[in-house]
Amino acid sequence: MGELKLMKGNEALAEAAIRAGADAYFGYPITPQSEVIEYLMAEKPHERTGMVVLQAESEVAAINMVYGAAGAGKRVMTSSSSPGISLKQEGLSYMAGAELPCVYANVVRGGPGLGTIQPSQADYFQSTKGGGHGDYRQIVLAPASVQEMSDFVKLGFDLAFKYRTPVLILSDGVIGQMMEKVELFDQMPRLKDEEIAENFEWATTGRKKGTERTIITSLALQAHEMEAHNLHLQAKYKTISENEVRFETFDCEDAEYIIVAYGSSARIAQKTVQIARKKGIKVGLFRLISLYPFPSADLQKLCKQGVKGFLAVEMSAGQMVEDVMLAVKGCAKVEHFGRFGGIIHTPEEVLKALEQKIIGG
Repeated sequence: MGELKLMKGNEALAEAAIRAGADAYFGYPITPQSEVIEYLMAEKPHERTGMVVLQAESEVAAINMVYGAAGAGKRVMTSSSSPGISLKQEGLSYMAGAELPCVYANVVRGGPGLGTIQPSQADYFQSTKGGGHGDYRQIVLAPASVQEMSDFVKLGFDLAFKYRTPVLILSDGVIGQMMEKVELFDQMPRLKDEEIAENFEWATTGRKKGTERTIITSLALQAHEMEAHNLHLQAKYKTISENEVRFETFDCEDAEYIIVAYGSSARIAQKTVQIARKKGIKVGLFRLISLYPFPSADLQKLCKQGVKGFLAVEMSAGQMVEDVMLAVKGCAKVEHFGRFGGIIHTPEEVLKALEQKIIGG
């Protein structure tokens, strides 16, 4: 068993970055994720592993520092909360276009605009549809516990380098601020420059005599070159969709009704399932772990077993529900229940919505 500690979600994320062998973290404080950079500054990882931690002058500066470090083949990370993530979108689109790996976290707060510092899940569209410009996608992992805030950093770096893509850990103010016991994984070594040069031929590690220059860019002025690159990217995203779907089910084997949720909403919905079962209502929970790729085929399978309806539960006006509808393809009723503006729904509210919108609707 690894080291056990009681930690906030944001702290677990920060500690996991150190233990995952990250070379650098570039960030900027914003509630409710400021503990990430505060923890890293206090922990002084440069003394433990040589990891660089730098507070940039802005979110825009931070993501471009990530771009530069990632281009050199380094394990690099950033984090922010909703308005700050919006500022990073141009850099993330550049990184997706240049096929550079990185891990970043969004501890979502209510919006739009500056909104509130309270939790939300209203950044789903931005996260899963490519928040910046162009036809790009990114892997999106949705933790529902402090343990997963730690585990998904390690997983995120593995996936980022496997597919040469940004990986987003989409958390929220509940998961980021809550405290739970977490089992920390053992320290992983940082790669040496020689190992980076040997393993990542795309990285800018210095030109050797007699070899071609390594050029990292997302720019292709010729239309046929840009189209070829986009076709290559779409083929990569198809591979990701075929191999990296992640989800968890609770009491779905005999369920007549399914709640679909992720993150903190899934924690709440799991209690709803327990309450409903005690009332004799056969309800199951389908918890999304990967928001992209979305587990469409697996939701379809539930339709074939006779599920009568799906309730998408999220702290937003209704975003994930659209992907549920696309996955279900009209085979069963799909409705949405959400609170927004920073208000967190209760298990009882979710059950009431299920009874009114799906069972009795």
